[in-house]
Amino acid sequence: MTQILDNLAKARREGVHRGITSVCSAHPVVLRAALRHARQHEVPVLIEATCNQVNHRGGYTGMQPADFLSLVRRIAVDEACPSNQIIFGGDHLGPNPWRHLPAEAALAEAEKMVAAYAAAGFSKLHLDCSMGCEGEPVALDDHITAERAARLASIADNAAQKAGHALPRFVIGTEVPPPGGADHVLDAVTPTAPSAARETIAIHRDVFQTMGIADAFERVVAVVVQPGVEFGNENVVVYDPAEAADLSRILTHEPSLVFEAHSTDYQGAKPLSALVRDGFSILKVGPELTFVLREALYGLDLIASDLVDGYGDRPLKRTMEAVMQASPDHWRRHYRGSEAETAMLRHYSLSDRIRYYWSAPQAEDAVGRLTQALSGRRLPLPLLRQHMPGAAHFADTPIDPEDILIWRVTRSLETYHAATRPGTRPDKP
Repeated sequence: MTQILDNLAKARREGVHRGITSVCSAHPVVLRAALRHARQHEVPVLIEATCNQVNHRGGYTGMQPADFLSLVRRIAVDEACPSNQIIFGGDHLGPNPWRHLPAEAALAEAEKMVAAYAAAGFSKLHLDCSMGCEGEPVALDDHITAERAARLASIADNAAQKAGHALPRFVIGTEVPPPGGADHVLDAVTPTAPSAARETIAIHRDVFQTMGIADAFERVVAVVVQPGVEFGNENVVVYDPAEAADLSRILTHEPSLVFEAHSTDYQGAKPLSALVRDGFSILKVGPELTFVLREALYGLDLIASDLVDGYGDRPLKRTMEAVMQASPDHWRRHYRGSEAETAMLRHYSLSDRIRYYWSAPQAEDAVGRLTQALSGRRLPLPLLRQHMPGAAHFADTPIDPEDILIWRVTRSLETYHAATRPGTRPDKP
């Protein structure tokens, strides 16, 4: 499947506006929706895990890279999605989870993590060594970043070869929005300066060659840059093609590369299509998918509250509030304001930090109770219109709640599909 990544730059050179969506989520319903969509449309699906989410120590999901692949593959079998349609990627692979340690200790952990990703069979690796470790500047210069990235690339190649996998494709570059979105309201985001992007590429190319792994640089398929997109807790900065025009033009001189755009969540169809047209061929999406999943869960929670005797008054939302209050580490430093304002953000922020809590036992129990309450029921059209806009086609027939959840996630995936596959349109409904 790596030829899909290799061909992105070829398509751009030929004037074909072709891209691929990077689904960055470990939520089983999101994964199921992505795999079902890929099977139905007979297109490749790129699924990525991040360094904090999945690593050799388990990450916050408790999964090592091989565990994550096993989870996705089990769901793929359920969905009859062929394995040759799935590309696995690792995002921000570097010392970030251990940056509180001295550099060599942090890099030793990063090497183990990258080796685990490559040995498991991840074929697209974003090498991100831009962050300083203990005693270093917060952001490192391109030379140090490139040297550390090359070190990890060599480790990845060795691990892949030892495991019998094809050599991985790499993504370099680090000028990205904060993971999960910004914590404050943004009026605008300045795209990466073309000179900075050119320098990042040139320095990485030179360092890889100096370190004797020029062949690894030949497998660099994309560069992460900031195209001028972002979302905060409550607003979205939409792509402006004119602002990124000079940045886009540097790809003319780099025929083997495309750009990778992070935090493209909530952009919508027209901006996403413009990003692909301008060479941002890899579109990463994550929080939007779990945000719309939460929308659907809360909509069903309201429907059950109105429809099912004894269900209670929004017990799912109440459970999630209790779970988040009991373990505030994932949201407290990101949400500011009065108690009413932070309460709103806990549930409805676009950064969707509630996504960290769906695997808590109490949350799983509450979702299970909701599912049991509505399974096989006929949902009245007026309640769907009130609490689940756009879902009228589910009215008056026995439902499986998971079908509604997958439908809602798929609506977002279809917008990306239309942007990355010319000539397609989001499916209706």
